[in-house]
Amino acid sequence: MKIASWNVNSLNVRLPHLQQWLQDFGPDVVALQETKLEDSKFPDAALAELGYRSVFCGQKTYNGVALVSRLPFTSECVTAIPGFDDPQKRVLAATVGDVRIVDLYVVNGEAVGSEKFAYKLRWLEAVREWLREELRQHPNLVVLGDFNIAPDDRDVHDPKRWREKILCSTPERDALRDLLDLGLHDSFRLFNDQAGQHSWWDYRLNAFERGWGLRIDLVLLSEALRARAVAAGIDTAPRTRERPSDHTPVWVEIGP
Repeated sequence: MKIASWNVNSLNVRLPHLQQWLQDFGPDVVALQETKLEDSKFPDAALAELGYRSVFCGQKTYNGVALVSRLPFTSECVTAIPGFDDPQKRVLAATVGDVRIVDLYVVNGEAVGSEKFAYKLRWLEAVREWLREELRQHPNLVVLGDFNIAPDDRDVHDPKRWREKILCSTPERDALRDLLDLGLHDSFRLFNDQAGQHSWWDYRLNAFERGWGLRIDLVLLSEALRARAVAAGIDTAPRTRERPSDHTPVWVEIGP
């Protein structure tokens, strides 16, 4: 099963990119973030023409998550963190075959020390407790999405410049490590330990062309799926297209 994640930064704008990528790359399941669409406007029919069906949870202008799959969904989906009062549409969980998939669009946090930063840490704490239960119920668990956290300095084009800044601060990295300590593994690092591998580049200053990026889009695997992982990577091709998302897809392939 080939499973991917992509923050499309407006599915209304990036739908042609997604359609082309589905045909070129052929993933079985794709988790999307920042769809920025109300559910009534989600392009379910257009994706069904390519053999993909969708579950989605969106809102106008901001946030929004979706799972797009050419394999059937086998149970009801979860569209909010249990017990956490939050109107923002940032989480979606569903089951495909024997794999439970949790799609996250993690809070950005704006700036270290801000109210939004404190909210990000509270949000991640709530996610951790939810995932603890998800792991108990679903040993074959994938947690993926835009985490808005670069795990370590290898994932940052200029660690000195980003030191203790938003996306790279110690509290954020500690919160991510707490998720991993539940028994999750960064699939990309199972196959690649090199620095300079990025999934997001600012639109400004020709950041993509200069290699000024961060790896903040992650696919985390439970211990059971870690043993089944056969490959993982970052596909930078969509970032080269006209009017691209500022993120590019990341993916993992798991065997039977």
